[in-house]
Amino acid sequence: MNDGKDRQAKVRAVIRVASGNFLEMYDFMVFGYYAAAIGRTFFPKSSEFASLMYSLATFGAGFLMRPLGALVLGAYIDRKGRRRGLILTLALMSAGTLSIACVPGYESIGLAAPLLVVAGRLLQGFSAGVELGGVSVYLSEIATPGHKGFYVSWQSGSQQCAVVFAALLGVALNSRFSPQQMAAFGWRIPMLAGCAIIPFLFFIRRSLAETEDFRSRTHHPAAREILRSIGANWRLILIGTMLVTMTTVCFYLITAYTPTFGTKVLHLGDRQTLV
Repeated sequence: MNDGKDRQAKVRAVIRVASGNFLEMYDFMVFGYYAAAIGRTFFPKSSEFASLMYSLATFGAGFLMRPLGALVLGAYIDRKGRRRGLILTLALMSAGTLSIACVPGYESIGLAAPLLVVAGRLLQGFSAGVELGGVSVYLSEIATPGHKGFYVSWQSGSQQCAVVFAALLGVALNSRFSPQQMAAFGWRIPMLAGCAIIPFLFFIRRSLAETEDFRSRTHHPAAREILRSIGANWRLILIGTMLVTMTTVCFYLITAYTPTFGTKVLHLGDRQTLV
């Protein structure tokens, strides 16, 4: 009986953690799907190519913050706990997404529009820098013996579900609205949809229990100790970074850039590229 209850608790914990990771990846990804519309909304329209490049550069700016987020928030998670760290990252990503979804366009507030969008994107990147690692650590620490790989795989699995969901939502919206309506306001709907489920995810993440592995530790490293450890293992970290960079570049090239490539280069409709 106790084994059954423990298994149910594990399943609920995996769902709670993976659902937050789903939202984080969805919010981070959906910007790339609507890069062209975001560029026309928030950047000067003197050149459509220039506004698109500004938008894609803003998308890329989020990646510049990910190493910093990993260091700062990773240290926070190691000191304060996995549960508190996962709630904090969800709050930061939510704030970044909400700011992008609600900022008026360039024609309304001028230069403040792209500045606020870039700030929101940097906040998203800061949060995403530790979300994937934090989720992986949590799942690894609650895993039953011999099943760490299976448990941690839910982190990656929830990301792929987010990519598919974002594309399906885009297909539905493009079936409902005209291209002009999507460019005017439709692109905000996926971001607002992500914001709408934030309260629910906060609720389920707040009910997460701290991992036994973290509670049993008598020593939690300070930031200085973590930096010393990074310095001592810099070769291993560099190799890991290069491997992750290779997979990440391929992943976002295939997913986030595909809608832009389809419309701008192949001259397909938005709905076709999302399909």
